[in-house]
Amino acid sequence: MSELVVAIREVSRRFGTFTAVDQVSLEIQSGQIFGLLGPNGSGKSTIIRMLCGILAPSSGNGTVLGFDLVREPEKIKPLIGYMSQKFSLYEDLTAVENLAFYARVYGVPRRERAGRIKEMLAMGWLQDHQQMLVAEMNTGWRQRLALGCAVIARPRLLFLDEPTSGVSPTSRRHFFRIIQQLAAQGTTVVVSTHFMDEAERCHELAFMMEGRLAARGTPAGLKQSLVQGTLLEVQLPDPLRRVEEVEQLPYVRDCSVHGTALHILLTGPERQLELERTLQVSATVISPSLADVFVALARRQRGGN
Repeated sequence: MSELVVAIREVSRRFGTFTAVDQVSLEIQSGQIFGLLGPNGSGKSTIIRMLCGILAPSSGNGTVLGFDLVREPEKIKPLIGYMSQKFSLYEDLTAVENLAFYARVYGVPRRERAGRIKEMLAMGWLQDHQQMLVAEMNTGWRQRLALGCAVIARPRLLFLDEPTSGVSPTSRRHFFRIIQQLAAQGTTVVVSTHFMDEAERCHELAFMMEGRLAARGTPAGLKQSLVQGTLLEVQLPDPLRRVEEVEQLPYVRDCSVHGTALHILLTGPERQLELERTLQVSATVISPSLADVFVALARRQRGGN
């Protein structure tokens, strides 16, 4: 059985009268890529900051890398890597100079620094840009450099808070390949994201809504357990205008807009022909995506059945 690197029980964090995280319990296995999903304000960043020892829980308890989250946060900090949404790179320094600075900050032995810097440049495909000032780099290069700075000390546990916000889809794919490479080498990665294609690459996911843990499981398991019924895709002109009409049909469990199409969840496959006759279109049976899981969770949160 894999080692538990994170184990928290009923952890909450309050800011005055506002509860940002509400009685969340999680366990994360060593070597996993563990994804935290949810809309802005759902508590993802607050959980990460508590697990890093930056914020103290208001209540609850747990351990990170075997150390008590409440009593021993200072023992956790040296053993982890943390890349926030606003990770601080020094814009008037080059890529190499930033890596050298963080190698010193994180206590990488002097004799190992040159090798680690070379390793981080290769990991981020930055060899050709190593002498470029950060101020001249595009966002994708900066993000990969920031990741190299965060892991140059080879932490056992890495926290990434919305690491690919604001970068192109190509850069996001490059970045996530690096995450997968780190996990394959034994690093446990906890990543918050709102991109469903990234979530699909995680070993396990936790969906957060309004500070609470709404669901947890593997991507495949969540899709199977939460999207129950027959899911159809229907191409319609102006699909947003048709949602309310479709939701009124007695055999429709849910309906949501996905680009130029509607995803319609029926009570059973026998209703497909009836739906097609009503809407006067052809429908295609599809497999649920994590976006469909999110819709199902939001519906449950609203009190739907």
